[in-house]
Amino acid sequence: METAIAAIPVIGAPAQRLFNLVITPPLEERLNEWRDTIADRILQLEGKVEGFKVDDLRRNSMFITVVMQATQIALRNHQKEKLEALRNAVVNAARGIDIEEDLQLLFLNLVDSFTILHLRILTYLNNPQKWLQDHGLILNLVMGAISSGLELAFPELKDQRYIYDPIVQDLYNRGLQHINKSSLHAMVGTTGMTESRTTELGKKFLRYLARD
Repeated sequence: METAIAAIPVIGAPAQRLFNLVITPPLEERLNEWRDTIADRILQLEGKVEGFKVDDLRRNSMFITVVMQATQIALRNHQKEKLEALRNAVVNAARGIDIEEDLQLLFLNLVDSFTILHLRILTYLNNPQKWLQDHGLILNLVMGAISSGLELAFPELKDQRYIYDPIVQDLYNRGLQHINKSSLHAMVGTTGMTESRTTELGKKFLRYLARD
């Protein structure tokens, strides 16, 4: 990238200086922090996972692929929740999680394309009742839409359908949950508002990104 910038006539040299001054140091800092946290987490596996040896990872082609892809995604992101999800994916790949290799690579691509709201909403819809209980919230409705619980869980989304409807639809289109943006607003009973809406694929996705 630096070579390409330097080759641009007239603006090449100043652009390269700006790149070296503003962009390179934060990227290096991101990379160093990423490598350190990944190393710490993987070293901890030797005391937690029976039979796990760090030295064996050098022969684990899938792990190397996951590390490379996750690292590229991590360098393009600054949000803590997304970085934590990527770290968890790398650690789960290292310990040999029982998820197909193709799905692991698919899941990394989804993390790259998703927003934090995608991950939060999918986590909520996986177990709304537990999510509300863990956050000290009570859904006092006999009848209502699934979106009622969603807006209770995330107050910043109240009356913001233009934000969360496309996200719910996107998760549905990707096969991660059963409801689309229309059924999100259909009237259901209390049980219907708090039951799990994720598909088997969605549950695997969340398990892959969960901390071991």
